[in-house]
Amino acid sequence: MDHHYYKIYKPYGYLSQFINHQNKRRNKKLLSELYTFSDNVMAVGRLDEKSEGLLLLTTDGKFSNYITSSKIEKEYHVMVDGVITEEAVLKLQNGVEISVEGKPYKTKNCKAKILRDTSHIVERFVRDERHGITSWLSITLAEGKFRQVRKMTAKVGFPTLRLVRVRIGDYKLEEMKPSNMLPINY
Repeated sequence: MDHHYYKIYKPYGYLSQFINHQNKRRNKKLLSELYTFSDNVMAVGRLDEKSEGLLLLTTDGKFSNYITSSKIEKEYHVMVDGVITEEAVLKLQNGVEISVEGKPYKTKNCKAKILRDTSHIVERFVRDERHGITSWLSITLAEGKFRQVRKMTAKVGFPTLRLVRVRIGDYKLEEMKPSNMLPINY
């Protein structure tokens, strides 16, 4: 069987799924509203509704399992409330304790750094400047717990306002715009 592989810029406000099986999510936007996909296409991993950026799609279950394994790094560019400090970045790098499924969980060491240039990130209104200053950082993880990045930045005192996944392994968002989709080679 020939498998298909794509990368898509999942826009803010969409779920990382094609069919809605839940009554409480009746009015949610789905990826199937952007393109017509064959029945066997699946999202590789997830980005929550309020997150955006790189999402891989495939018909290949082995590829999906490989990409979601803890061997593959995922990089996020994150807008936070306030001016992120070097001290907070160091805490993120060394791991912080968050809650996963109601239990304490210490995140693994990760790469984190302050971003000075965000010209590569598509502009999107998040909040009026009068509500305070914001800053950006890059966080690269090889794990992916539920809302992990958001929990991590909140734990160090800088809640996430915007989260954009820019890289999964060797696959990059590059110059894509929200809703763009491109085939990829595997």
